[in-house]
Amino acid sequence: MAQDSVDLSCDYQFWMQKLSVWDQASTLETQQDTCVHLARFQEFLRKMYEALKEMDSNTIFERFPTIDQLLAKACWNPFILAYDESQKILIWCLCCLINKEPQNSRQSKLNSWVQGVLSHILSALRFDKEVALFTQGLGYAPIDYYPGLLKNVTKRVNGNISRLASLSRVCVPLITLPDVDPLVEALLVCHGHEPQEILQPEFFEAVNEAILLKKISLPMSAVVCLWLRHLPSLEKAMLHLFEKLISSERNCLRRIECFIKDSLLPQAACHPAIFRVVDEMFRCALLETDGAPEIIATIQVFTQCFLEALEKENKQLRFALKTYFPYTSPSLAMVLLQDPQDVPRGRWLQTLKHISELLREAVEDQTHGSRGGPLESWFLFIRFGGWAEMVAEQLLRSAAEPPAALLWLLAFYYSPRDGRQQRAQTMVQVKAVLGHLLAMSRSSSLSAWDLQTAAGQDTDTDPRAPAQQLIRHLLLHFVLWAPGGHTIARDVVTLLAHTAEITHEIIGFLDQTLYRWDRLGIESPRSGKLARELLKELRTQV
Repeated sequence: MAQDSVDLSCDYQFWMQKLSVWDQASTLETQQDTCVHLARFQEFLRKMYEALKEMDSNTIFERFPTIDQLLAKACWNPFILAYDESQKILIWCLCCLINKEPQNSRQSKLNSWVQGVLSHILSALRFDKEVALFTQGLGYAPIDYYPGLLKNVTKRVNGNISRLASLSRVCVPLITLPDVDPLVEALLVCHGHEPQEILQPEFFEAVNEAILLKKISLPMSAVVCLWLRHLPSLEKAMLHLFEKLISSERNCLRRIECFIKDSLLPQAACHPAIFRVVDEMFRCALLETDGAPEIIATIQVFTQCFLEALEKENKQLRFALKTYFPYTSPSLAMVLLQDPQDVPRGRWLQTLKHISELLREAVEDQTHGSRGGPLESWFLFIRFGGWAEMVAEQLLRSAAEPPAALLWLLAFYYSPRDGRQQRAQTMVQVKAVLGHLLAMSRSSSLSAWDLQTAAGQDTDTDPRAPAQQLIRHLLLHFVLWAPGGHTIARDVVTLLAHTAEITHEIIGFLDQTLYRWDRLGIESPRSGKLARELLKELRTQV
């Protein structure tokens, strides 16, 4: 590495001397010498760029004090600019000198100088045959100022889609520079089908990278055009979101919501084609993690953000629901799309029963091998997990016989792969636990141990089994809502959280419950305070 640095410094001095000689004389001999060295000089420029892109502007000038002179001499040499990719690499090198946020007059002056050189390259020289014809057709002069030039190019792009491929390639190193956003937007929204009208993949990749790193800000219409025209960019945006979620604190839905909204994906997903790709990637993540609670919670938050964006974009759906959920019953999708907070509390039970009937019909009347089978219905249901959480609360707050429809809904939510017989057994087990909890709620003295025993959580049953997870969540709902539950809540949580995995599960449950209460406005001051205290205590333990 050190040897490379020494070699680059030696090369720098050699080419600085060469450029000075070429600059001072334009004889036949100097022109011939220039042509002989063009390939080697381009290779030097490439190495130079690799070094410059790793430094900030101040470091560059500390290492190469005369870098601006070297680049200026090269930019005014027509032979260099006409050779192969030298013009493109020179633009890259110039962009490295720019201070994105100038702190003093010297840095501002440098930025202006770089913009002037870029203007000169774009408007006066034949760095590419097609682009030269394009720019000459606009009547550019070498004295055209950079922002004005970009404005004129943007206008021309909006009215003439010829030779867009070449222009998009030239724009790659310029994307994050000031005043370029309108040109980038114009290229993205301009469509053509001829080879010279198809934007280059490297242009899409560079724009997408700049969007993900917040180096540019484009209208949503341009972002949608980018992701519709270049699938790898959309996939990378999703992977970028996954990376942020993985590296963030676990089980913090407010932070997850911020990441999701910041990604622009919910807004872009209002277009069904983008929604379907995002949906498929979430589906893959869910299957790869075997239905991890964190992934389910993330999908639910994304769905909520998507619905908010859809509502904001247009009160009337521009696309039929079938285009977003093509493999599910439209009537089921419609009822699930209702926000629980928009449904009167007195109709919650009726709505939940209706959801259960529609789901049961979709699940049990179709074969498991079909595209619209149980897992498809389950994937739709878990997107709207608020309804499932409401089932548990409705069952625990009612002294009446637990409705079979609600028991089925809970069993299906926690274990969609079960057959009818296995699901029926889970329903019987849950009904028995609910009976015990109802009896204990009338007791004058509650014991955490008795509660755990009554719920069957002290047995040798695998605690990771879906049915056991369901019962744990019923117990947590109980201690948060039951009149005497608050007194034993900490003891119950201590008994349940006997492994790190279950501790994380309980943290996720409490965080998700608080998030939903806040959205629906149904938080009890006492229950909310207790849930927050438990959540804080558990987070300090992991």
